[in-house]
Amino acid sequence: MEEYMAKTEDVLSGQNVTKDGLSTATAAERLKQGKNELEEGKKKSLGLRIWEQIKDPMILVLIGAAILSGAFGEFADMAIILVVVVLNAALGIFQENKAEKAIEALQKMSAPHSRVRRDGTVVVINSDEIVPGDIILMEAGDAVPADLRLIEAASLKIEEAALTGESVPVEKNCEALNKTDKEVPLGDRVNMAYMGTNVTYGRGEGVVIATGMSTQMGKIANILSDTEEEKTPLQQKLAGLSKVLSIAVLGICVFIFLFNTIRGGNLTGDHVFESLLTAISLAVAAIPEGLVVVVTVLLSIGVTRMSGRNAIIRRLTAVETLGCTQIICSDKTGTLTQNKMTVVDHFGDETLLATAMSLCSDVQKDANGGFIGDPTEVALVEYARKCGDIPSMPRVGEAPFDSVRKMMSTIHKLPDAKLPIYKRGA
Repeated sequence: MEEYMAKTEDVLSGQNVTKDGLSTATAAERLKQGKNELEEGKKKSLGLRIWEQIKDPMILVLIGAAILSGAFGEFADMAIILVVVVLNAALGIFQENKAEKAIEALQKMSAPHSRVRRDGTVVVINSDEIVPGDIILMEAGDAVPADLRLIEAASLKIEEAALTGESVPVEKNCEALNKTDKEVPLGDRVNMAYMGTNVTYGRGEGVVIATGMSTQMGKIANILSDTEEEKTPLQQKLAGLSKVLSIAVLGICVFIFLFNTIRGGNLTGDHVFESLLTAISLAVAAIPEGLVVVVTVLLSIGVTRMSGRNAIIRRLTAVETLGCTQIICSDKTGTLTQNKMTVVDHFGDETLLATAMSLCSDVQKDANGGFIGDPTEVALVEYARKCGDIPSMPRVGEAPFDSVRKMMSTIHKLPDAKLPIYKRGA
């Protein structure tokens, strides 16, 4: 059933729930089917991470050269080569761990609690305990914890930039959409609310129709986890160079060994051993041990500079890939822009304008001292605060914004009993 095309009563019936919400027992039973959380990718073991760092052909050739050097008593060469290999692997693992910790920190920014109606009573529960059929209550500033079919909406607006790229909050309602043969795009499903979006204005209620990996956000996570990892241009070039060097070095070593042995005409153990040692020495000298160090250090410098600009780089080789990029296809809202409106110009009496913009709004302060509400109103209130102190005037009446009047009006009371009216809108 496409819930956005069904009536509210049919959606509630399909989830076997009423507007009073699920019973505690039913919710506990449904929670056994899985928590409302996105699955994390399987973390790699330390052994696997080390192998990924040293499986490069050039690194393997270096390790082979180190082993042979040690076998023939060249312990200084062996130590230098192993230091290069260990340093390269350590830098790669350190950067990957650092990036993953930053990503985990971003994931923890999601809302941990939600208001749910169960057994006819509103309770606050952990968002990961939400189950299909739960009735969720939302108001301005709340994050939508799961995919919902709205059953009540009062001036409800939801910002869906994270999912659709639409920077302007979408006005929501709870009416069923007209049936059509084609699937309605996410951005046009005005009676739905999706995980990962935020309420910016009004209030509403919705019945949960999908949780966790079954949500639209979960489907995106699935696509990302199924994407195969390809080698970067730098990795491809280094792999090609390693292959050529490996074949050339081995070929030269075999030739030198046979040439010295045949030329000397002496097949005694000492002469053969000396020829073999000469060939191995040439092999170690031919391998560019410094190349790995230089590449690793340069990429590390690039990662450090990117982190100074708040860019998270998981793999060192990704820095070079970004440098080779000619065309970037990117969502604009919230990616290239902050998805935040700002007042840049005004006309008329700035003090009076700031007072009107500040008082004639429904913006509220959050716990961190910021503002929550409609993005346009937030921008106006922030502008008003920059203009100076706004006089305190208790609100005694209001006419909310609507599509007919295209404006909002508020009535305030002054100490001298005057009742000024402030209007904002078209």
